Amino acid sequence: MTGADGQPEHIRVRLPKEGEVLGIVTQILGADRIKVRCTDGKTRTVRIPGKHRKRLWIRQNDVVSVMPWYGLQEDTRADLVYRYNRNQANWLEDKGYISLD
Repeated sequence: MTGADGQPEHIRVRLPKEGEVLGIVTQILGADRIKVRCTDGKTRTVRIPGKHRKRLWIRQNDVVSVMPWYGLQEDTRADLVYRYNRNQANWLEDKGYISLD
């Protein structure tokens, strides 16, 4: 991708912080919950926190960053942290952070 002046465009991507896991939304459950297939091989039920509920619309196959509930049900439950747009998701795939298949 190049800008109007012929220079390559730079994409700023939020990388997952310590404890966060990347994943792909597989199902919308309703009641502010989604199913996410995470990069660590686990499928988690993810809660959408209040600050994201009406401001961030999640669709199936979106790439998201989640924070597992460490100490409680870390293999099955998590909270949504961030949703990546399509350009950011493609960048993450190019750099090897996630597989979009």
